[in-house]
Amino acid sequence: MQRCRRADPSLDCPEIRTACPGFPANRQIRKGLSPGEPPEPRRSTMEAKVAAAEPFVREPAAGSTLNVLGVTHIYKATGAETAGSFSLWEAVVPPGGGAPPHTHAREDEAFYVLSGELIIEFEGDSAPHRVGPGGFFFGARGRRHAIRNVGDKPARVLVLSAPSCSLDQMFAELDAATVAGMPEMRKLVAIAAKYGVTIDPPAA
Repeated sequence: MQRCRRADPSLDCPEIRTACPGFPANRQIRKGLSPGEPPEPRRSTMEAKVAAAEPFVREPAAGSTLNVLGVTHIYKATGAETAGSFSLWEAVVPPGGGAPPHTHAREDEAFYVLSGELIIEFEGDSAPHRVGPGGFFFGARGRRHAIRNVGDKPARVLVLSAPSCSLDQMFAELDAATVAGMPEMRKLVAIAAKYGVTIDPPAA
């Protein structure tokens, strides 16, 4: 004979009782509900965050813009707009520009090349990768990677960061720090470190 068990021993509220109608399906029934009516679902923290976000549409030319070490970021969705689920931006990388070798501790990044050509280097692979339109690169957290535009025209890349921990704030601070010109590398390294990003300084 199957025993009727409390589905969640941590639920000791007197308003909740456990019923096992007909076996084997155990369910919790809140007083005031009929036996056939399901209890209210318990939402996880992530589900609650996602539910807090609102749908929106962004036109092609719309979105806040930042200058991050010479790379233009055109935001399509910020972490504030997605309740921290992700951030999405179009990066316009000038010839010779890109991102120095760096490692993320908090988020993963995904890159989809729209136009132009990039050289991608990442930890664990000795050979760089040349990625053109339609090419994709996944930058896992905890793995160093670098990006460089080796072409003679700007490259356009759609970049997704998930979850959206604090990169938006880091990029805004880097934008502000470079308004008057490029500061010393040690200042950029210090800013990034505040947000869980380690930048490898160039070799002497």
